[in-house]
Amino acid sequence: MPIVAHNDLPTFQRLREEGQTILDPDRALQQTIRELHIGVLNMMPDAALAATERQFFRLVGESNPIAQFYMHPFTLVELPRGARARAHIERYYDSFAQIRAEGLDALIITGANVTRPDLSQESFWEPLREVFDWAQENVTSVLCSCLATHAAMQFQHGQKRRPLPGKRWGVFPHRVLRKDHPLVNDVNTQFDVPHSRFNDISAAQFREAGLHVLVESPSAGVHLAVSADGFRVVYFQGHPEYDTVSLLKEYKREVQRFADGERSDYPRFPENHFRPRERAILHEYRRRLDAARDAGGPAPAFPEQLVAGCIDNTWHDTAEGILGNWIGLVYQLTHEQRALPFMAGVDPHNPLGLDWVGMARTRASR
Repeated sequence: MPIVAHNDLPTFQRLREEGQTILDPDRALQQTIRELHIGVLNMMPDAALAATERQFFRLVGESNPIAQFYMHPFTLVELPRGARARAHIERYYDSFAQIRAEGLDALIITGANVTRPDLSQESFWEPLREVFDWAQENVTSVLCSCLATHAAMQFQHGQKRRPLPGKRWGVFPHRVLRKDHPLVNDVNTQFDVPHSRFNDISAAQFREAGLHVLVESPSAGVHLAVSADGFRVVYFQGHPEYDTVSLLKEYKREVQRFADGERSDYPRFPENHFRPRERAILHEYRRRLDAARDAGGPAPAFPEQLVAGCIDNTWHDTAEGILGNWIGLVYQLTHEQRALPFMAGVDPHNPLGLDWVGMARTRASR
């Protein structure tokens, strides 16, 4: 399912350079395959704005070689932005008013940086609720990533995330719990997912809210869950969209913060991510950094290139498979008119027609 480059957003060219198929609008109009319009509510901070575009655009574009995707990035005006990011958004992003007027078939909501102890105190809280409430009535399925999952669980179900003893950071093995759900059809029953967060919503909290946990890790917790109807909301707590080097770059940023005196402790390695050779290189870098600090000299260059090419990606294929299943299900269910969420005959309370969703609804109504 190739993406259609309907404007001159730089991400389209970047993905072309990476070898992904990106259609020009003229070529797309020559095809008779129905297009899908997918929104990406990008709440990430300025430094991660374009990278997050690429990560989610890439997963969508790789999900199926048949359908055409029109990607509609937008953000919330309440999020603080620098001049460069504002210019990027003004030039390439849709407004929520435009999204609401024209409609979407599916919506992805990214994570965001937080500064307050309770999510309800964040500036994006009410605007995000407005987008989410609109999507619940007008969009076939909403996929929430990490912080968006935590926010939706709080304002939809009253389940607040809980602080972890320390940052959950690394690549962790997970197991599929419900093999009969179409989202995890034909993917590995055990696979890795990156995580990077300080807070958690437990499996018990998801189940207490009446939701279905599909994928869980004994060491990292819930990764994938779905709403009570089985599909209208998909919750990711991990980061399957991450690039191979995303955790390395995050580690580098934390090392830089230590070097600049912004944190007092040296960052630990992301779990299950660096092999012994790369750990040795990074241990040696710390010795050199400590020596430079003691001598009052500048920090040595971080050995990113020595490490980056040796990192294994053990999650992308499964992430692509699950996103492909999600896109395929949206394609099967959504109405040909973008403003309508379902084609005729689809039950919005059980759009996938899952027997166990129907049974759960029957029990709940008694």
